[in-house]
Amino acid sequence: MYILLANFSFLEICYVTSTVPSMLANFLSDTKIISFSGCFLQFYFFFSLGSTECFFLGAMAFDLYLAICRPLRYPTIMTRRLCNILVGSCWVLGFLWFLIPISVISQMTCGSRIIDHFLCDPGPLLALTCTRAPLLELTSSTLSSLLLFIPFLFIVGCYALVLRAVLRVPSASGRRKAFSTCGSHLAVVSLFMAQ
Repeated sequence: MYILLANFSFLEICYVTSTVPSMLANFLSDTKIISFSGCFLQFYFFFSLGSTECFFLGAMAFDLYLAICRPLRYPTIMTRRLCNILVGSCWVLGFLWFLIPISVISQMTCGSRIIDHFLCDPGPLLALTCTRAPLLELTSSTLSSLLLFIPFLFIVGCYALVLRAVLRVPSASGRRKAFSTCGSHLAVVSLFMAQ
């Protein structure tokens, strides 16, 4: 659990760092623009770190499921090796998820290469393209939807199993302890999905 939490904390620092310095520079500057290459670099890191966060929330839900539903087998299942595989998979999948759409969008722009924003989103970037790309828009929105729904459904499944196990605990204090273990993760998932 601590390996996942340490990586999640590092991820949050990087996630905030991908946008806040640009936003602060934009507030203090007279020119409210971002360069084309800076925009794509920010776009890639912002969406990659966001994707990684989705995968980490799923991995943390799996860890919580094992800790509550399989407490006696937890040390044999959640080994350091499995934890490292989960962490590595989250980082790799997160940074590969939007790589192709971002590289395709970067090749399609023409005309003005100045974006009047401090945060690069697909909307302003697709507005710079000379031709409409419905297939690219569909691919980008499908990847975004899958990125949110697959981990969300996995997390909901893990929590359903955790809830079932917790409701079987005979003592009220045991149920409270199990729910308090879930509370912080559930709050983070709720805040992230509400964005």
